Amino acid sequence: MYSIKRYLEFVKPYKWKIALTILIGILKFGIPLLMPLIVKYVIDDIIEPTDMTQAEKLTELAWLMGGAFFLFLIARPPVEYYRQYLAQKVSSQILYDLRDKMFDHIQKLSLKFYSKSKTGEIISRVIHDVEQTKTFVVTGLMNIWLDMFTIVIAIVIMLNMDPLLTLAAIILFPVFGFSVKFFYSRLRSLTQKRSQSLAEVQGHLHERVQGMPVVRGFALEDHAQDEFNDRNGNYLNRAIDFATWNAKSYAVTHTITDVAPLIVIALGGYLAVSGSITVGTLAAFTGYMSLVYNPLRRLVNASTQLTQSHASMDRVFEFMDEKYDIVDKPNAKKMEKVHGDVSFENVSFNYDEDEEMVLKNINLSIPKGETVALVGMSGGGKSTLVSLIPRFYDVVEGRIKIDGKDIRDVQARSLRDKVGMVLQDNILFSDSVAMNIRMGKPDATDEEVIEAAKAANAHDFITEFPNGYDTLVGERGVKLSGGQKQRVAIARVFLKNPPLLILDEATSALDLESEHLIQEAMDKLAHNRTTFVVAHRLSTITHADRIVLMTKGQIEEEGTHEELMRKKGSYHRLFQVQALDSDEPEKSKPIMN
Repeated sequence: MYSIKRYLEFVKPYKWKIALTILIGILKFGIPLLMPLIVKYVIDDIIEPTDMTQAEKLTELAWLMGGAFFLFLIARPPVEYYRQYLAQKVSSQILYDLRDKMFDHIQKLSLKFYSKSKTGEIISRVIHDVEQTKTFVVTGLMNIWLDMFTIVIAIVIMLNMDPLLTLAAIILFPVFGFSVKFFYSRLRSLTQKRSQSLAEVQGHLHERVQGMPVVRGFALEDHAQDEFNDRNGNYLNRAIDFATWNAKSYAVTHTITDVAPLIVIALGGYLAVSGSITVGTLAAFTGYMSLVYNPLRRLVNASTQLTQSHASMDRVFEFMDEKYDIVDKPNAKKMEKVHGDVSFENVSFNYDEDEEMVLKNINLSIPKGETVALVGMSGGGKSTLVSLIPRFYDVVEGRIKIDGKDIRDVQARSLRDKVGMVLQDNILFSDSVAMNIRMGKPDATDEEVIEAAKAANAHDFITEFPNGYDTLVGERGVKLSGGQKQRVAIARVFLKNPPLLILDEATSALDLESEHLIQEAMDKLAHNRTTFVVAHRLSTITHADRIVLMTKGQIEEEGTHEELMRKKGSYHRLFQVQALDSDEPEKSKPIMN
């Protein structure tokens, strides 16, 4: 019930609209309650009386049916329309608010969470599970009450006609209620398992679609099919378990709702034959039985739908209860102007508490405008170190300062606004080239976008596209080459114009021509900015102001290229190995300040 209580917080702003919808619904459901009374009146007061002439009977019938046609043909359709319209509008607005809140939550979750979660499962909760909760609004907050209203009013009318026959009509209500309660708890558990297995299918599918080039390249279609069949089969089993119990609930409850009218017909027939009730009363009771038990059948359907909705709520709020690893302090201030001095003081870090430290007692002091290159073997902690600067993760021990201020004392968003990043695999969105560049500054003018593209050596290839800057790049920039993607990413940072710059393997795996253009652009970008360069190829960073060699999370050597070469230590050996492995090691233009 906790999840329902939390869901009602999203419903609260629309309580008066829901109340209006229910009032209109009462009219919608109340009008059909007149139908059995009309039948009773026609039989008992028009057809049966012998003291009326045929002409009088026909006149009476015409007036009665004229009023009935007006009620059902003229008055009821607008009521039906507004009841359906308001119900769908209000429920859709609630779902909008919930998804909006979830997206805000998604943007605050740390990279640690995303490293352990499948994208498809997250999407399943935001789309599928939220959509399932719509039933709670339309059915649980509206239709159930209207069906209950219909049942209560029908029973009141029936009591006025014949209490004994009414008692026979509702004698199976307790059995019905017990059955619904029994099946509800079981179906809720099965629904949760079914939803989770569906999310697993969606997560696996999303991952495999993104990795289709690998599947094709390694001819893994059969293996991929087997993996998908395992997850799809698991979902099938959960769905069959749910269907089995759902069918049982339908069989039991529908049997009850079928037997109850037979009891009424049997007793009513006996009373009519014995003269205790009129034929019109029996006909009216028969009509009211459908108006009583059809809502009960809908309540059975509603209980099944509500189990799905309740289970989805549990999954939605389970996701929304994920803790934020990066949280601003209550008194955190916005980072305004940044001079550019960065210092690492005894910084240690690990990704999980039960793992060993990835970084160990790092001490570095970088003045404004200096370019620092981080080098070393894979797994040395280079990328981890630079990811701490924009607080993608927080240090475990020590502290990082910018202009003498601990970065944990400022608002994370304002800190990241001062950092520009160009990565090995930059994410581009399936939008136009211009919009992807404009991510650096959403309110930038077209002229500013073009200037940024020119600075990044991207303008020429962009203008060669048929649609120029309006060209759609496809998902993750699939329509662009690696070099083109990198230059768009660099243009994005030019537009942002941050005082701090991080270049993480930005020229890795590019051809020489693309590398030359990109490094030329990065030279401009790094000018007069505090710059951190993570590089694998040492020939690209020989002119950095300082080179830091990292080994197993620690600083092993530090100095300029010339100083480190003279030391003839690890950097010297690594540089010599790379020089021997490369036919033309010096052709690459180094990143310069």
